[in-house]
Amino acid sequence: MATATRTVSDVCLQARAAARSLAALDTDTKNAALHAIADALIGRTDEIVEANARDMQAGRGGALSEALLDRLALDPARISAIAAGTRAIAALPDPVGEVVEGRRLPNGLDVRMLRVPFGVVAVVYEARPNVTVDAAALCLKSGNAVVLRGSSSATHSNAVLAQIAAEAAGSAGVPEGAIGLVAGGGRAELAELATQDGVVDLIFPRGGEGLKAALKAVATVPVIYAASGNCHVFVDASADLDAAEAIILNAKVQKPSVCNAAETLLVHGGVAPLFLPRALAALRTAGVQLRVDGRTRALAGELAPSLQDASEEDWDTEFLSLVLAVRVVDSVEEAIEHINAHGSGHSEAIVTTDTRAARAFERGVDAACVYINASTRFTDGGEFGMGAEIGNSTQKLHARGPIGVRELCTLKYVVAGDGHVRP
Repeated sequence: MATATRTVSDVCLQARAAARSLAALDTDTKNAALHAIADALIGRTDEIVEANARDMQAGRGGALSEALLDRLALDPARISAIAAGTRAIAALPDPVGEVVEGRRLPNGLDVRMLRVPFGVVAVVYEARPNVTVDAAALCLKSGNAVVLRGSSSATHSNAVLAQIAAEAAGSAGVPEGAIGLVAGGGRAELAELATQDGVVDLIFPRGGEGLKAALKAVATVPVIYAASGNCHVFVDASADLDAAEAIILNAKVQKPSVCNAAETLLVHGGVAPLFLPRALAALRTAGVQLRVDGRTRALAGELAPSLQDASEEDWDTEFLSLVLAVRVVDSVEEAIEHINAHGSGHSEAIVTTDTRAARAFERGVDAACVYINASTRFTDGGEFGMGAEIGNSTQKLHARGPIGVRELCTLKYVVAGDGHVRP
C-alpha cells in the first residue's frame, strides 16, 4: 500500500524489492491489475473528488494560477478519463520480452535484442494528480516499480489516488511496494530521491523549468527530462488560410495551460496582409492577449491599439495561458531559425501546401514532434495510441517525444550458442 509516512529510502528500497518480481510478472496479471485500478477509480470517485476539493481550496487560498488550478482539478469526467486511459494501457501489447531484432552470426551464435524493464522508475511531477495513475499504470505494464513524488499542491489527491492504485494492483497479484508515494519533504526530499544510486534506475520529472533546474543541481540518478513546451505555428506563404486559422486557434485556445499549446505564431510576409487581420480578430474574440512585432501591428488595422509590443523575453516564454506572441518572417528558413533559437524542442507546426517548404521545416526544425498541417495539441501519449504518457521528452538520448510503455524499457542482448568458445 502506498503511504506518505515512510522515508524516501524505505519507499525506494521496497520498490527495488518489488521490481525483481514485477519484471517477471505475466501479461495477464499485469492487465488484470490495470483493470482493477480502473474499476477502483470509478468505484471511489466520490472519495477522490473530496480529496481533490481540499487541494483546490488550498490552491485558491495560496493564489495558484488559473493554469495550475486547471491542471489540479479532478471531477467525475476527468476521473472517468483517467480510468479509460488505464484500460487503454492494459489493451496495449506487453513490451517486456519484445524482440527488437534478432540474427544469427557467421559463427552460429543467435543474438536477440529484447526489451526489458528498467527496474525502479521515479516520477516527479507538479500539480497534475492524473499523473499519479498514468505513471503507475505505464510502469506496471512495462514491468517497472514506480516511486511517485507529486507536488504539495496536490497532496490529498495524490495520496488517495496512489493508495487506490496500490491496493487495487495488490489485489490482482502485484507485489507490495510496486507503487510507492513520497510526499511532504520539500527540496530535501527531492534531493534524497534524486540520489538513490543503485536503488532508483531512472527519474522522469514532469514540470516546469524550476523543477528541471532543481533536479539538475542534485541528481546522481539518470534523468530524462519532460520539460517545458515553447511551441510555434508557422503559416507559410502557400498555406490554406482556413486551415491555418483553425490550427492556430486550436493550438492556442483549446487548452492553453498545457505544454503542447502554441505560444508563438509566425506568419510568412507573403501571406501576412491576408491572414493576419482575420487571424488576429479570431484570436482576440477567443480572449487571447496578443504580443506582436512591428510588422504585425502595421497589418492589424483597427485591432492595433489593443495589441502589446512583444519583448525579446516573450519569444522565449511558455505562457501557459491565453497569451500569444506573433511575428512576421520572410521565409521558411527564417521561421526555422527563429524556432531553433527560441523553442524548447517540444512541438512545432507548419501550415503549407508547398512540399518543399514542408520538407525544409521537417528537416530543419530541432524538436521532438514536427507537424505538417496539424495542431501541436496532438503531442500526447493518449493521442499517439500509448494510452497515456509519463511526459514528453525534449532530450535526444534513449527516448524523445511522448514516453509510453516501450520507452519505459531498456534493452538486453540474449546470445545463445551450442558450446561456443571464442578462438
